[in-house]
Amino acid sequence: MKRIRSRPPGPRTPVTLAVPALLAIAFLLLPLVGILVRTQWPELGSHLTSPGTTEALKLSLLVSFWALALSLVLGVPLAWLLARVAFPGKAFVRSLVLLPMVLPPTVGGVALLLAFGRRGLLGPWLENTFGITLPFHTSGAVLAATFVAMPFLVISLEGALGGLRPRYEETAASLGASPVRVFFTVTMPMVAPGLIAGAALTWARALGEFGATITFAGNLPGTTQTLPLQVYLLLQDEPEAATSVSLLLLAIAMLVLVALRGRWTGTPAARAHVPGPPVDEAVPAPVPEPDATQRSAPQELWSLHAEVTGFNRLTLDAEPRTTIAVVGPNGAGKTTLLRALLGLTPRAHAELRLGDHDVTGLPPHRRGVAWVPQDGALFPHMSALANTAYGLHAHGVPRAEARRSAKEWLDRLGVGHLAHRRPAQLSGGQAQRVALARALAARPRLLLLDEPLASLDQTTRAHVRHTLRRHLDGFGGVCLIVTHDPVEAVALADRVLVLDDGRAVQDAPPTEVTRHPRSPWVARMLGRNAWPGTATAEGIQLTGGGTLVVADPLPAGSDALAIIAPEAVAVHRDRPSGSPRNVWPGAVREITTSGSRLRVLIISEHAPDLVAEITPQAAAELGLADGTPVWTSVKATEATVVAL
Repeated sequence: MKRIRSRPPGPRTPVTLAVPALLAIAFLLLPLVGILVRTQWPELGSHLTSPGTTEALKLSLLVSFWALALSLVLGVPLAWLLARVAFPGKAFVRSLVLLPMVLPPTVGGVALLLAFGRRGLLGPWLENTFGITLPFHTSGAVLAATFVAMPFLVISLEGALGGLRPRYEETAASLGASPVRVFFTVTMPMVAPGLIAGAALTWARALGEFGATITFAGNLPGTTQTLPLQVYLLLQDEPEAATSVSLLLLAIAMLVLVALRGRWTGTPAARAHVPGPPVDEAVPAPVPEPDATQRSAPQELWSLHAEVTGFNRLTLDAEPRTTIAVVGPNGAGKTTLLRALLGLTPRAHAELRLGDHDVTGLPPHRRGVAWVPQDGALFPHMSALANTAYGLHAHGVPRAEARRSAKEWLDRLGVGHLAHRRPAQLSGGQAQRVALARALAARPRLLLLDEPLASLDQTTRAHVRHTLRRHLDGFGGVCLIVTHDPVEAVALADRVLVLDDGRAVQDAPPTEVTRHPRSPWVARMLGRNAWPGTATAEGIQLTGGGTLVVADPLPAGSDALAIIAPEAVAVHRDRPSGSPRNVWPGAVREITTSGSRLRVLIISEHAPDLVAEITPQAAAELGLADGTPVWTSVKATEATVVAL
């Protein structure tokens, strides 16, 4: 039976686009086919091994590799500058980089001649001072090839650097690595594919350079006559030999493009990845207890005093071994606070003192402030052990001692058996433990954790939270943890700092913040109803409309926040009678599960949105569903009021 070939899924290609596309392919392909068809294959070997061609090939390789070296020395810093530094005239510099790519090569040669020729701007000075003459010399061919080829390296590497998140470099700086060390140990290895692609394109372009070379350096056999210039001469006397040499250059160019496999377009080929053996995330490796030597080892203690200005003024003081949870709504200034303490943002400035040392004027890598971003920012090209030892290396610790100490920290956090793995082979909980070990191993004076458990599932979060709490208890400095999880704030922190619009709304122990939150956002984070308003003689005139009667009103006219626990809200199908002073009609908008109880969101035209917490049995008896009309009531004694 004849098989019916099915058409691949997807939209049909429009003929009006397909035909011009096929014509474009044919237009690009035919010249290459012409070279292949016209090549005298029996004489190919003799053409390529002739003395003139061999000499030109050697010179081309010499010139192209010197041009590549010069492009790397000059182009890599330029690409980094364009990708990482904002400066006046940046757009002009980028246009200057692109100019040789669109400029006719002969015009580029003329420009080089007018700049470095014997009558150019710098030519006479170079010749009289150093005895250097660039035109009609091999060094001139190198200069011409570099001029037209270096932009390929700069543009390719700038794109790779632009795609690299600065968080990796900032984390390395917080571990004590100087900018130069960060550049060579983190930045360059992580953009290596882009660097290799740019270098390959640069070399291939330098190998095939013709116009600028012949204009600036001339066409002298053995001195400046490269393969492209040899092809130009052979076309006049030996066209068959010219075709053979052209085929050689074509083959080299195609080999470079095939080797790159599209990397220079920004779509690198997927590299094979073989993950390590799976580890059950829900059952992490046991965390060993510190031995007696570790418990009794003397440890330096570091207090914290910071005055942060820029987005608002904030003063922060903490004794050694204090953990502070920083909470607040999005845009409250939590991340800005951390980055100000790190010295990484121009938006805010921190006058920072750690212990007896004023580190305000020090760069990030010398402050002793370690940072663990939300995703950990483990360096993907290093193993877990190398990641953990990175900060120790940056502080000058010998390699063997650094690796031994790093292994000890990994063992303490229960991931020592994963020391050989790369970050891509670690689960979320394992990666967070490695990131924490790396930060603690660097011996910081101040530890900053930016939502360290946010990306973990509930089971893993509980294990990592327990591990984190145990090791923070022995940390001799101050730790700041940014979190949106009230469980984390209560379980990990000695104090909770509530920020709103860059201001400290509340700074108190977790129990105090839980009982008397002074921020609507914190109250809602804790699952409470929070209604801001203005105090009156009987209660609060609510900002969202309506009045709330309370048992203990504040002085009239003061700003206030009413907090009502969801379990204190009674839900009725009919208007209640009796003691409640606060009664509103409304309608059910949403019902969600919270443990063994249900949380019911009720909207009303007479009061702000209200959340009630009831049992499933009560919801069934009331017949609650989305849109059900209900009445809600709150006793005056059940509303807690705090002054803002």
